[in-house]
Amino acid sequence: MSAETDAVSTSAYSSPAKSLGDPGITPLSPSHIVKDSDAEDAVEQLFLVVVAIDFGTTSSGYAYSFTKEPECIHVMRRWEGGDPGVSNQKTPTTILLTPERKFHSFGYAARDFYHDLDPTESKHWLYFEKFKMKLHTTGNLTMETDLTAANGKKVKALEIFAYALQFFKEQALKELSDQGGSDFENTEVRWVITVPAIWKQPAKQFMRQAAYKAGMASPENPEQLIIALEPEAASIYCRKLRLHQMIDLSSRAPVNGYSPSDTIGTGFTQGKEHVRRNRQSRTFMVENVIGEIWSELEEGDRYIVVDSGGGTVDMTVHQIRLPEGHLKELYKATGGPYGSLGVDYEFEKLLCKIFGEDFIEQFKIKRPAAWVDLMIAFESRKRAAAPDRTNPLNITLPFSFIDYYKKFRGHSVEHALRKSNVDFVKWSSQGMLRMSPDAMNALFKPTIDQIVQHLSEVFDKPEVTNVKFLFLVGGFAESPLLQQAVQSAFGSRCRVIIPQDVGLTILKGAVLFGLDPAVIKVRRSPLTYGVGVLNRFVEGKHPPEKLLVKDGTRWCTDVFDKFISADQSVALGETVTRSYTPAKPSQLVIVINIYSSEQDNVSFITEPGVKKCGTLRLDLTGTDASVPNRREIKTLMQFGDTEIKAMAVDVATSKSVKVGIDFLNY
Repeated sequence: MSAETDAVSTSAYSSPAKSLGDPGITPLSPSHIVKDSDAEDAVEQLFLVVVAIDFGTTSSGYAYSFTKEPECIHVMRRWEGGDPGVSNQKTPTTILLTPERKFHSFGYAARDFYHDLDPTESKHWLYFEKFKMKLHTTGNLTMETDLTAANGKKVKALEIFAYALQFFKEQALKELSDQGGSDFENTEVRWVITVPAIWKQPAKQFMRQAAYKAGMASPENPEQLIIALEPEAASIYCRKLRLHQMIDLSSRAPVNGYSPSDTIGTGFTQGKEHVRRNRQSRTFMVENVIGEIWSELEEGDRYIVVDSGGGTVDMTVHQIRLPEGHLKELYKATGGPYGSLGVDYEFEKLLCKIFGEDFIEQFKIKRPAAWVDLMIAFESRKRAAAPDRTNPLNITLPFSFIDYYKKFRGHSVEHALRKSNVDFVKWSSQGMLRMSPDAMNALFKPTIDQIVQHLSEVFDKPEVTNVKFLFLVGGFAESPLLQQAVQSAFGSRCRVIIPQDVGLTILKGAVLFGLDPAVIKVRRSPLTYGVGVLNRFVEGKHPPEKLLVKDGTRWCTDVFDKFISADQSVALGETVTRSYTPAKPSQLVIVINIYSSEQDNVSFITEPGVKKCGTLRLDLTGTDASVPNRREIKTLMQFGDTEIKAMAVDVATSKSVKVGIDFLNY
């Protein structure tokens, strides 16, 4: 529905009341609030399979389950070209476009192809990695936001995300077709895409738009796609864990039959072995039981899910509601950009310190493929960092790094290391950077400190008392350094639990969520929503500059009439209703503007930070003249997964209009 300007001025702060003689709406007093959650339950569509995509900052993957056998979760085929020392259940989130800006490849394939290009050629190709962070860091995200490729060229973010999702769509449909021996149709699939809970609404909507562009679902059929919040997906999965599927960092009792005298590290190696043996099947059986840990939880018990990935760390506090074990979000998701990427940035800073920022900048631009190589070498060493490690970690420097440095500076890499007097980093005769364990741990410190600091603040919140468990999930949770830091900081307050296949937790939970989206019952609204209305002007209460006199009536303009406040609990599917009446009985078009704000208490739509996110236009022309004088316009807002729908109904004629709340196009 386009916001035409015939009766509404669309500039952000225009007074709806003063625009083009449109007197707007006024609340019917007393406004009645109806909460009817069963008003319009959508007819549940029957999908044959649920496919979840964990679109990560550093790596991505998909998993699926047939609705006929929901206890089997299949993790996608292994990827070709995996890295040594890194599980290849997921593929790197990297994408390569041809010089003509057409999709070429994704994941390991994109990386390898880009790497093999001649440097003269490669500068024309567009290579993107770790681009998901852009959605978190862009304050004013729109459909026009750009991403920058390794060669400095810009492409619309929406195109890149759509290409990536389309790649996953095609891979999954192909795998399903091969399995079933006949072509699998997109209409038979319910898609679930995971996003960080701390993303702002525009970023969540952006993902949905990209999925529509990739042909996974359409605005006409939005139910086919669910946008799931990462820590919620993890939470659903953790409920199913049996004791042998997790590592309890706090227990002194043997877990998995390992005695506590084994250090965490060895328990982990054996745990990894166990996972690796089970992995060959790529099918994960979810028992239809509630895991043992879960059965210790009682009505009202709370637990924290800390989802630490490549880009962001999300923390959500959930509470159990019995008998069904539904989840209630107690505390609005918080977190920040403290993912494992932070460790990569520290490594880059270290390289700048040794070799000079000017050289590193030039090297990245002139030899982008070799830079990617260096970061891959760092990644596998990063995974070997552990609290009790004593032997050094060697990072191979690509030949072109050594070569280019000599050309650039006129002296050797070895000379630079000696001169930089950076402790703990030496040059080994085999052409490697040799880092002491302390040097490596120092790269983790700033990021881990931020996570622990943020968790401490969450633990100090009144709604976070008596937390029984802390589930540490996500790819970064594989790091023994992070595990040890969380255990030593919070182990005395709650039990710290890590699922065995911690990097796939979110993926598997997202599949379970797609099979039963009703499991999450209550969320906290991230924003305050309301509509712009006119109220009768009250001297002394309303600011004089908001006074508008129309036909002898004194109105206060720009009033923000609140539907729901930020941080208020909202049940999924809940509808909040308000009734309004045209301020002028003869009006032929009713325009209702919907606004949002991060603040709780908003009085006027002109306040800073209030954004318009929807317009409902109800055309009242051509209706019978016998319509009552005081016309009732019912406005409903329904809170869904990450989508919010609004609707206005003219009660007398049952005419209605619908709109999805839009954070990208206003």
